[in-house]
Amino acid sequence: MSRPRARRLLIVVNDAPFFWSHRLPLAVGAKARGWDVHVATGPGAHDADIAPRGLAYHPVAGLTRAGRDPLQELAVVGTLARLFRTLRPDVVHLVSIKPVLYGGIVARLVGVPAVVSAVSGLGYVFLARGPRADLGRRLALATYRVALGKRRSRTIFQNEDDRRELTGRGVVRPDRTIIIRGSGVDLATFPLRPEPVSERPLVVLPSRLLWDKGVGELVDAARSIGRRGIAARFALVGDTDPNPTTVPRETLERWNAEGAVEWWGFRDDMPEVLRQASIVCLPSYREGLPKALLEAAATGRAIVTTDVPGCRDAVRHEHNGLLVPPRDAGALAEALVRLLGDPDLRRRMGAAGRARAEAEFSVERVVEETMAVYEALADPG
Repeated sequence: MSRPRARRLLIVVNDAPFFWSHRLPLAVGAKARGWDVHVATGPGAHDADIAPRGLAYHPVAGLTRAGRDPLQELAVVGTLARLFRTLRPDVVHLVSIKPVLYGGIVARLVGVPAVVSAVSGLGYVFLARGPRADLGRRLALATYRVALGKRRSRTIFQNEDDRRELTGRGVVRPDRTIIIRGSGVDLATFPLRPEPVSERPLVVLPSRLLWDKGVGELVDAARSIGRRGIAARFALVGDTDPNPTTVPRETLERWNAEGAVEWWGFRDDMPEVLRQASIVCLPSYREGLPKALLEAAATGRAIVTTDVPGCRDAVRHEHNGLLVPPRDAGALAEALVRLLGDPDLRRRMGAAGRARAEAEFSVERVVEETMAVYEALADPG
């Protein structure tokens, strides 16, 4: 008698670097539990590193966050349809906006048995304002409604605000949703480290450099703090992005030359970056659950961030950091000044952040919770 084939999982992510940084432990964990794991991404750094981890890799040409060419987007949809039909996965896990929208619709059309959709944040389309943005939001909601409407499906949200937004608009049924807190943090890769001793404490903003991440507010706060004669350094750790709200490279270079902030560019050694920091700051306008803040908490760094969805899920005010209103450079500066002047408070908040990371945000916990979703959908019983 032939042995039944292993249950097959297909994870679809918009680009290989994001899969590598956010979903690799999940894929490896599923393989260790006996699943036949396949990964489909757009091309990029680390795409050659996926197959050596024992994962079947399928590059999808044209699958990018930046694509705007209608013919290219249709080609991506066609590629996903062929891939779904050929692999016949038991569960498809769609991660990031395009895979969720395109893959969710295709999965319904070709009859994929079960679909998991990860909504990691509602992003630019829900932050933009004006008639054009309103039209884009209505189109996005209508598409989400189709993509998330499969009966055997679960939509994973990273925070309650985003779940309420889409369930309240009738986009997805509440009983088909679940909260899983981000993609987790590797506590061994980001160990608790003592803050370095320095006469000029370092404040780090680790993020894609978008206006919506509050980059402009941090620069304004850094200038204000410098004018007050308070000793500190400020570093923007990240690069420009295809997103419409990216900060132009010329602006970043001008800020760096001005000296109020340092622009370090993209870094793939975040444990080392965080080791040098005294404070981590992310004054974003909205997030899913920022991995950068979880890594900062695990390392034992005090955090200053905004009281918005996602950010306030990573930071409890006065516990492991400080929350300030979004788009308020003055309030941001005051919070940073408070922490810059109180090393003991930074240490206490850093220790509290590490304890939270261990209790709530470990990558092992995220893998276990996600595997439970796969198992429930694959064996509906």
